[in-house]
Amino acid sequence: MNKLILNTGAQDFILKNLSGDIMSVLLVKPLFEGISQKELAEQIEAKNKSKDKLPIWFSTPNIYYPNKLNIEQTSSELTATYKARLVNGKSLVDLTGGFGVDTYFFSQKIAAVFHCEINQELSEIAHHNFEILGQKNIECLTGDGIDFLKNVRTDFDWIYVDPSRRNDAKGKVFLLEDCLPNLPEHLPLLFEKTQHILVKTSPLLDIKLGIEELRFVKEVHVVAVQNEVKELLFVLEKGFTGSIKIKTINIAPQQDDTFNFELEHEHTAQVEFGEPSAYLYEPNSAILKSGGFKSVAKYHDLAKLHPHSHLYTSDRVIDFPGRRFKVNQVLPYSKKSIKSLGVAKANITTRNFPITVAELRKKHNIKDGGNRYLFFTKSHSGSLLVLDCEKLVD
Repeated sequence: MNKLILNTGAQDFILKNLSGDIMSVLLVKPLFEGISQKELAEQIEAKNKSKDKLPIWFSTPNIYYPNKLNIEQTSSELTATYKARLVNGKSLVDLTGGFGVDTYFFSQKIAAVFHCEINQELSEIAHHNFEILGQKNIECLTGDGIDFLKNVRTDFDWIYVDPSRRNDAKGKVFLLEDCLPNLPEHLPLLFEKTQHILVKTSPLLDIKLGIEELRFVKEVHVVAVQNEVKELLFVLEKGFTGSIKIKTINIAPQQDDTFNFELEHEHTAQVEFGEPSAYLYEPNSAILKSGGFKSVAKYHDLAKLHPHSHLYTSDRVIDFPGRRFKVNQVLPYSKKSIKSLGVAKANITTRNFPITVAELRKKHNIKDGGNRYLFFTKSHSGSLLVLDCEKLVD
C-alpha cells in the first residue's frame, strides 16, 4: 500500500481523470514523486469499478483501492446489506475479509467484528478504509483466518466465510472442497468457536451439492440483483436437523421480489399441468436457481406447462415474482406457423426446446428487440409450441 497516493495532489489527479483515457495516464512521465503512473491508473480503474457497485466507497474522499480484480470479486453494497440482515449478536469473525465490504456492513449490526485477511496489503487497505469510513468496531488481523480460530480462546456469535474460488493448483474452482480455505475440512473447528456460520459461495454452485458438502444447513439464500444471481448463502446452525428453508430474493430498483419455500415440501409437492391459458409467467433468476419449480406453482395456484419447462400459466393475471405476459396466440411450432405471425423483430426465449435462440433467429430471420415476446417451449403432452406474447408492465 503506497500511502503517497493519499496525498492531496494524487487524489485530485485521480478525481479529475475518472472519465479520461487510462492510456493517457499510463504513457506520460511520472507526475508525483514515489508514485508510478501504473499505480495511479490502477486507482482510477478500481474507483470507476466502484461507482455503481460501492457508492459509499466511491463518494468518500481518501479511500484507497486495491486492484480492479479485487473490486470485481467483492460483494456489492446491495448484497452486503442483505447479508447483514441475517446475523445478530455481539461478535462476528470474517475469516476471509478481503476488501472489507461485507465486514463493514456486518459492523453496522454487530458490536465487535474481526476482519481476517491473509494478504498483508489488502489487510492494510481495509484497515485504512474502515478508519476513513469512521467504523471503529472492526479489528483488522493480518493472517490466515483458520489459524486465528485455532489460537483464539474466545467464542463468537457468528463466523462468516467467503472461500476463495481461485486455487493455485486448479485455477478457478466451484466445489467447496477445492476452495481456499477448504470449508468442509475445517467445519469441526468452526463449530468449536460458534453456533452459527454464514457461508457465501459462487452462484454456480449446485445447491444440493453445497448442502451435501456442508453440515447443519438451516437456510439457503439465493440472492439476485436485477435478475442476475450474484450469491448463494448457506446459514449453518450447530446441531440443526429440521427442514431446510430456501429463501430467494431478486433485488430491483422499484421493488424486491422474494419467494421462500421448504426444500422438503418441494420434493413432495404435487402440481397441475396444463396448456397455455390467457397469461404466462416466467420466474425470476433467483427462483430458477433455487429449484423451487413446484413450490412457486403451488403457492400461486398456477398450472405448469411441462415438468422441465418452468413456465406457468393461468386464466387470470396475478402478482408474481418474475416476468408476466399476456398470451395473444399459441401455435404449434413449424416454419409455416412462424411465417403466419409476420414477425421480423421479437424477444425470443426458449424453455425445454430443442433449438437454440441463435438458431431460431437465423432459421426464421427474426431480429432481436421490439415489443413482441416469443416463447418456444414444450407442452405437457410433449408437442413443440410457439407462444406469441406481450409483456405486462408492473
